[in-house]
Amino acid sequence: MKSCRESLSVAAARRLSAAGDEEEKMAAGKASGPEEDAPRLSAQESDALTRVDSSLFGYQGLQEDGASMKALLVKAVRCYESLILKAEGKVDAEFFCQLGHFNLLLEEYPKALSAYQRYYSLQSDYWKNAAFLYGLGMVYFHYNAFQWAIKAFQEVLYIDPGFSRAKEIHLRLGLMFKVNTDYESSLKHFQLALIDSSHCSLSRAEIQFHIAHLYEIQKRYRAAKEAYESLLQTEDLPAQVKAVTLQQLGWMHHTVEQLGDKANKDSYAIQCLQKSLEADPSSGQSWYFLGRCYSSIGKVQDAFVSYRQSIDKSEASADTWCSIGVLYQQQNQPMDALQAYICAVQLDHSHAAAWMDLGTLYESCNQPQDAIKCYVNATRSRTCSNTPALAARIKYLQAQFCNLQHNSLQSKSKMLPSIEEAWSLPIPAELTSRQGVQSTGQQACKAQPGSSGSGQSLPPHVSPLDQADGQSSPAKRKRTASPAKSPAHPPTPSWTLSPQKQQLLEQLRANRSSLKPLQLQMLEQMEVQLSAVHQMRQNSSGQIRASLPNGPSLPAHPVPRGPSCSAPTLANGPLPSSVGNNQTPGARANGEVPYLHPNTLPHNCTSPGDTRKSQHLNSAQGLQKGLGSLWAGPNGDRTLSSSASADSGPHNQVGLSTTTPSEPAVNHLSSPSSTSSPASSSSQTATSGAPHGTVPTKESAALQANGSTATEHPSPDRSPPAASADNPPLTTRSPAAGSRSNHVHRGSSASSPASSPSPRCAAPAAVNGSGGGACSEDSRSPLKLEPPELCIKASLKPSHSSSTVSIYPTSTDVLKACRNLGKNGLSSSSVLLNKCPPPRLPPPPSPPLDKDKLNPPTPSIYLENKRDAFFPPLHQFCTNPSNPVTVIRGLAGALKLDLGLFSTKTLVEANPEQLVEVRTQLCQPADENWDASGQRKQWRCESIRSYTTIAKYAQYQAASFQESLREENEKKGQKELSDSEMTSSETRHKGPFKQVKFGTNIDVSDEKKWKLQLQELSKLPAFARVVSAGNLLSHVGHSILGMNTVQLFMKVPGSRTPGHQEHNNFCAVNINIGPGDCEWFAVPEPYWGVMSEFCEKNNINFLKGSWWPNLEDLYEANVPVYRFIQRPGDLVWLNTGTVHWGQAIGWCNNIWWNVGPLTAYQYKLAVERYEWNKLQSVKSMVPMVHLSWNMARNIKVSDHKLFEMIKFCLLRTLKQCQTIKEALVAAGKETVWHRRSRDEPAHYCSICEVEVFNLLFVTSDSYSRKSCVVQCQDCARKTSGDLDGFVVLQQFRMEDLMQVYDQFSLAPALHSSAS
Repeated sequence: MKSCRESLSVAAARRLSAAGDEEEKMAAGKASGPEEDAPRLSAQESDALTRVDSSLFGYQGLQEDGASMKALLVKAVRCYESLILKAEGKVDAEFFCQLGHFNLLLEEYPKALSAYQRYYSLQSDYWKNAAFLYGLGMVYFHYNAFQWAIKAFQEVLYIDPGFSRAKEIHLRLGLMFKVNTDYESSLKHFQLALIDSSHCSLSRAEIQFHIAHLYEIQKRYRAAKEAYESLLQTEDLPAQVKAVTLQQLGWMHHTVEQLGDKANKDSYAIQCLQKSLEADPSSGQSWYFLGRCYSSIGKVQDAFVSYRQSIDKSEASADTWCSIGVLYQQQNQPMDALQAYICAVQLDHSHAAAWMDLGTLYESCNQPQDAIKCYVNATRSRTCSNTPALAARIKYLQAQFCNLQHNSLQSKSKMLPSIEEAWSLPIPAELTSRQGVQSTGQQACKAQPGSSGSGQSLPPHVSPLDQADGQSSPAKRKRTASPAKSPAHPPTPSWTLSPQKQQLLEQLRANRSSLKPLQLQMLEQMEVQLSAVHQMRQNSSGQIRASLPNGPSLPAHPVPRGPSCSAPTLANGPLPSSVGNNQTPGARANGEVPYLHPNTLPHNCTSPGDTRKSQHLNSAQGLQKGLGSLWAGPNGDRTLSSSASADSGPHNQVGLSTTTPSEPAVNHLSSPSSTSSPASSSSQTATSGAPHGTVPTKESAALQANGSTATEHPSPDRSPPAASADNPPLTTRSPAAGSRSNHVHRGSSASSPASSPSPRCAAPAAVNGSGGGACSEDSRSPLKLEPPELCIKASLKPSHSSSTVSIYPTSTDVLKACRNLGKNGLSSSSVLLNKCPPPRLPPPPSPPLDKDKLNPPTPSIYLENKRDAFFPPLHQFCTNPSNPVTVIRGLAGALKLDLGLFSTKTLVEANPEQLVEVRTQLCQPADENWDASGQRKQWRCESIRSYTTIAKYAQYQAASFQESLREENEKKGQKELSDSEMTSSETRHKGPFKQVKFGTNIDVSDEKKWKLQLQELSKLPAFARVVSAGNLLSHVGHSILGMNTVQLFMKVPGSRTPGHQEHNNFCAVNINIGPGDCEWFAVPEPYWGVMSEFCEKNNINFLKGSWWPNLEDLYEANVPVYRFIQRPGDLVWLNTGTVHWGQAIGWCNNIWWNVGPLTAYQYKLAVERYEWNKLQSVKSMVPMVHLSWNMARNIKVSDHKLFEMIKFCLLRTLKQCQTIKEALVAAGKETVWHRRSRDEPAHYCSICEVEVFNLLFVTSDSYSRKSCVVQCQDCARKTSGDLDGFVVLQQFRMEDLMQVYDQFSLAPALHSSAS
C-alpha cells in the first residue's frame, strides 16, 4: 500500500511540474494585463513532496527541517490551489488528496477536510488509500467527531493492518472508545498499542496507565491495583504519570471495600495521595481526595485545609464545595454549610448530592418547605441514584408542612435564609478570588493549628479584602448578572453583610432568650463575622474592589454539563485552564460523557517560536502537562453526602477536563437541540469542509473548483467559538464558492442512513484477507453512507464481480500469479483487496413498511405426530429467509421427547456441582427497560456476573417460587385495592425493581455426564440436530461451546436474554423445558444495521454490549418486531441473522444450540459477519477459513452460489499463504513443520484475535515451552519488524492445499430428499 501511495504521489508531482511549465508557456503568450505569477515547484521540491502524506502528522520530519519544510508546504498549497483554480477543478483526484495532506500537516483543518472531501467525491476506490483514510480520521478526531473518526481509522486497519501509523490509530481508538464508555473495546486497542514497538503520541507509561485505569473502571480492582503498582516500579517514570497513578491508587483504596479493612485502606490511601502531591503539588483533585480521606477518619481541620488547597489549585469545584458543606454541617455550623452547598449547586445546577445535603440541612433546621425544594431539585438531576426514597421523603414533608401551625413567630425564629434568599447572597471570597482562598486558608490554619478534633468549629466564610479581578473563576462569571443590565444599582461588596444576613441577625438578637442551642451558635458566629467586617473596614485603604452580584435564581435554560452523544457536531476550542486537574463536576449518565479535547495529542510544530503551539502538546513534556485531559473514566459522583459520610462513593473519574459554566461545551460535541440551525448559522467557506458532524458524499453539490462547501459554524452554545490557531475560523469565503450549496436537513440521529447504497451482492466477502464483502467497485463504506445531516440520494449502480481473478484456474496458475508479490512487506492488502471495499452497515429495507405491518404475526407450525416433524417442507419453511423466526409448537409431544431429563430436579441429581454463570438483573416488564431508579427508559441492559453451581441455583429457583406463592396469597387479602392503583404506570415504574438471578451458559456437552440428555436430542429432525451432515458447524472439526454443543439456561420470572444476533449469523434452536413460559422479540436480519445504529446512539457496542431495545424507538424507525410466547415443549427456530431478545415469564429451563444450514444464504451472511467482526476488532467465534477448507475436503456442493463463495475463499487464502511464504523466503526466515493434530482447534491471534490459518507466528520462548502462543503476521511484525524472536510454524503443505483446491468442484444437482 505504501508503494502504491508513493507512485500516486510521484505521478501527481510530475503532472504538477509539467502543468507548471505549461502555465509558463501560456502566460508568455498572453497579451492581457499584468497578473501575478503562479508559484512553481522545482524538481527537487516536487521530489521532496512525494514523501509527504498524512502519516507524518504528529511525528514530523517537519521539525528536522524547521521553517523551510513549512514554507515548502505553504508554497505547495498555493501552487496546487492555483493550478486547480485555473483548471476549474478538472484535475486528477490525487491532487486533492495531496492538498489534504499538506493542509493537515499545516493544521489547516477546514481546508484539509474540504480537500479530502473533493478527493472522496472524485475517487471511486478511495478506500484503497490508507493515507487518505488516516488523514480524514485525524481531521474528524480534531473536531471531536468521534463517530466518523472511529470509522475512518477502522477502515485503515482493515485494508492495511500493517499501516505505518497503526499504533497511533490504536491509541486514538482507545481514547475515543474510553470516552464513549465502551471500555472493553478501549482496553483492547490500548493493549494493541502497547505491544507495538513503533512510536506514537503517548509514552509506554501513559498507555499502561490507561490500561490500569480501564481495569478500575470495569471494577476489576485487583488487576487495577497490580497494574498501578507495576507502573510505579517503572524507571524514570514522568512526574505527571507518577502523580496521577498514585492519586488513582490512593482513591481506589479509599473507596473499594474489597481491597482490605478500612483502617489499613485509609492509611494507604493517605500515603499514596501525599506522595502524589509531592510529585505534583498543583493537583487540585489530589487535594480534594486527600480531604475526603481526612474527613472519613475524623481529621476535620486537615480535611478543611485540603479542601481549601483544592479550590486554590483547581478553580471552583462543586464536589469540593459540597464536601466543605458536609464538614460545616458535621461541626454544627449551619450557616457556613448553607453557603458551601449554595456554592456547589450554583457551580453545578444538577449536583444531586449537594441538593440532597442542602435539603437535609434545611430539614434539620425545621424548614421543610425549603427542604422540599432542594429534594425536588435533586430528583430532577440525571445523577440522582435514590429517586424513589427522595420522592417518599418529599411526600412526607409535604404532609408535615401542611399540618404546621403558621404564625408570625415561626418566621422570626427561622434559623437559615430561605433557598431564594440564600441563592442571592454575595459570593464568598473563597469562590471569587484565588488569592482570597489562599489567605483565608492560611488564616484558618493559624487560628486553629493542627486541630483535628470533631468538637472544634471551622473558620466561617469571612471574606478578605483583596480580590483579584483578573483571577476570578469562570464560575463567578457564570453566576454573575451583566453590569449593563443594572447600571443604577452598584454591586454589593462581598466583604459586607448582606441585607438578608443583617435582617436575620436582628431577628436572632431580638429573640435571644427563646433561641435554641443551634440558633444561639449561629448568632454568635454572625456576631463574630460582623466584628470581623468592621475590622476589615477600619484596615482598608479606601479602595474597595467590589464583586458583581449573583444571579437571583436558576437560569431558565441551564447550560448542559456534558454533550449529548447523538448527532455529533464540530466543536473545537482552547484548552480549559484546568485541563490537567482531573476534575469532573458530579456524575454523568452514559450519554453525557465529556469528549476529549482534540488538542491533547501532539500536533505539528513547524515554528519553534510560535507560542500558541504550546497548547498542542507536541513534546513529551507537553504530553505530560495535558495528560489529564486524555483520561476519561466511569460515571461516578465523588461528593460526600451528609447521610453517607463514610465516603462510600465510587472511584475517580480521571482526566476529563472541567467544563466550567462559562464555557460549558466549547470543547465537546453538542446535540442538535443546542446547535443553531443551518439557516441561522451557516456560512460559506473556502476549502473549509462539510457541515459539522457530516462526512463527504459523492454527490455534494457545493464542491467547487477550489473545494469550498457550505459549512455551519461549530456552535455548541448557539455562538461560534472564538477563532484561534487551534480553532480556525470557518467564515472565510472563496470567490468561487457561492452559487451552490449542500442541501442540509437537520436530523435527530447522527447515524441515520443518508443515501441509498448499492444492494448487497451475491458474491462472498473476502475471508482472512483484508478484503471486505464482495461488493461492486462503486459500493460505499460507512464513511460515505452515513452522514448525519446530509440527505442526498446516491445513484444505484449494478454490482459486478468482486474479484478480477477467476476462481476456476488451477492452483498452479494461482500461485504462479502470486510470485514476487508482497516481497516488500507482508501486508496482504495489495494482493487481497482487489475490488472489495470494507464492509458497511446495510441500509434499512426500502420502501419502509406501513405502521400497521410493524407487528407481523409470528410463523407458527403445530405438529401432531412424528411424521409432521420429519416432513421435508418443514425444513424448507424454517430456513426460508423470508421467515426470520418460526415457532414449532407441540414438538416435544409429537416426538415424545422426555423433557424431564432437563428439569431442575434431574439436573441436580445428575451433576449438582456443574458450574453456572449467574447474571443478577432487575425484574421489569418484558416490553420495557428502565434505569435502576425507574425514571428513564434506556437501551443499556446492565447485569452483574457471578458463578454458582446447579445445586445452589436450584435452591434459589425453588425459594423464588415459594416466595412468589406467599406474595400471591398476600395479594388475595388485598383485593379491595383498585386495579388501576395496582397497575398504574407510576407504581410499576417508579418503585424500586426487584433483583432476579438468571442461570446461564451451563455447558452440557460432556457425553459422559449428560449421556441421556444428549441421546434424547437425537430424536429431533436432522435439520435441527446438534450434529448432522447438513450442519455447517459439524464440519468445524472441534467444539465451539454454545454453538455446536448444547447449553442450558435456568430461569426465574424476569430473567432476560439481552438483544443480539447469533455468532457469525448462524441459526439457533431453543426448546423450552418448562414449566413456565418465555416471551420473545425478534427483528428480521435486514434491519440489523438500524439496530446497530440505535446501539451506537446509546453508547453501546452492538456486538459485545448488553442492550434491550425500546419498542417505541423501533416502531418510530419502521422496524418490524415479531413478538410471541414460547410454551413448554415448543421449539423456536431463529433463522440466519435474526436479531432477538427474550424474557422468562415463569420458572423454566431452556436448552439452546446453533445450526448452520448448508445454504448459500447462510454461508454468505456468516462470511459477511466474519469480515464485519474484523473491521470492528471483534473475535469471530466460527473460524470461517478453517471451516471453508474442511467443507472443501468433506462435502460435495451442488449449489452454484455456495460453490463459488467457498472456492473464492480458498482462492484468497491460498494466495495469502503463498504471498507470506514468498516474503519469508526473501527475508531468509524459514518455516518449521508443525502438523495439525486431530481435533485441534482453529488458531486465533492472541493479540488482535483474527483467525490465523496455516502459518502460525509464535514467540521463540513459548515455542521452547511448547505452549505456542500464536500471533498473526501483522502483530508479530509490530512486535519485531524483522521477526527476531519468532518461529513460523506451518500446518499444511502447499501441495496439500493445492490438491484440495483443485479437487473441489461443482457437483451435479440432486433432488432434495427428506430430512
